[in-house]
Amino acid sequence: MMIDEAKIFVRSGDGGDGLIHFRREKYVPRGGPAGGDGGHGGSVVLVVNPKLSTLLSFQQRTHFKADSGSRGGSNNKTGATADDLIIEVPPGTLVRDAETDALLGDLVTADDRLVVVKGGRGGRGNARFKSASRQAPRVAERGEPGEERWLKLELKLIADVGLVGVPNAGKSTLLSVISNARPKIAPYPFTTLEPNLGVITVGDRDLVVADIPGLIEGAHMGVGLGHAFLRHVQRTRLLVHLLNGESPDPLADYNQIMVELSLYDEQLGEKPQIIVYNKMDLPDAEARWEQVRADMKKRGITPLAISAATQQGVQTLVNEIFRVYDTLPVAEPLSEAAEIPVYDMPEDDFVFEIKREGQGVYRVTGKRIERAAAMTYWDYDEAVARFQSILETLGITKALEEAGVEVGDTVFIGDYELEWAN
Repeated sequence: MMIDEAKIFVRSGDGGDGLIHFRREKYVPRGGPAGGDGGHGGSVVLVVNPKLSTLLSFQQRTHFKADSGSRGGSNNKTGATADDLIIEVPPGTLVRDAETDALLGDLVTADDRLVVVKGGRGGRGNARFKSASRQAPRVAERGEPGEERWLKLELKLIADVGLVGVPNAGKSTLLSVISNARPKIAPYPFTTLEPNLGVITVGDRDLVVADIPGLIEGAHMGVGLGHAFLRHVQRTRLLVHLLNGESPDPLADYNQIMVELSLYDEQLGEKPQIIVYNKMDLPDAEARWEQVRADMKKRGITPLAISAATQQGVQTLVNEIFRVYDTLPVAEPLSEAAEIPVYDMPEDDFVFEIKREGQGVYRVTGKRIERAAAMTYWDYDEAVARFQSILETLGITKALEEAGVEVGDTVFIGDYELEWAN
């Protein structure tokens, strides 16, 4: 079954807590701080596995969480860093943020990697806070919380050549004749409900061909699963546009497909095409051929005539596919994803916002300050004092006072409820 869309939840591991510890050894009365740092949390990484061809595995599992780092140890021992969580995806997978629809990456070739959420940093142990004026610091950091988000995965098949046309034009039959593919074939429209891939070979040359299910009017708006099908045409470099010789008006069919391609993506309508008139083994189709060829020539197009069923003209078509393909310029990456090969947090660490949520109640939001709150040991006075210093350094203390905060008011920062004091 061809599954080409999925939605998954990913969460990176928390960093391990830093340790507050002092050396306790015989004959060392002033052992000093010796708390180690916590280990870093694991990131979640998408990696291309060329053996995969569908997103089917994400139908059974949608939530992925990396392990957290270990806590720091005594005697300045750093906690273990967690392994990254590797999620394998097929070549041609587009990764988007499910909330904003922003494109995060385009995974195309084997072993392409995309870090979608980074593991939390390990908290620093109290040994890191020793200074000339503070010889025995009772302060450390908790591990940085991991990140989480929902992702949309979209699979766009990676094929050199795409077979397009109206339903029942004979695309599946043609694919089975020119390649090693064995698609479902029957004499009625919409036999093909998902793309099929095949490989055509001439000498030592191979090309991957995709049979795109039949397109109908309104496909660019999703009619007849149009969106799901047209997506797979975008990566192809050459289109073989198959006309149904049994159709009462093959030229109208051609015009309809060209409109749908252009409305979905302007570049699709401009892709190089080989126009192929199929079913020449049928008397009615053969009778219409000369008129179709004449009308096409008026448009500057020289179509080929074949019968996929009897293989008449098929070898000529295969040779023409390779000839035209060799004249095409080197493929460029998708422009939409070219500038975003890897994921990066765009948010400014130092930006914050203050909202008044009621009488004497304020909420402070911002990546940097929420992270600092989550990494604070609230049971230690020195750690609380350090957090207050961060508030002042970031300008949050001044901003709260300008917003009208008073002693005794409640201030929410992340998951923490604080009572404001001088």
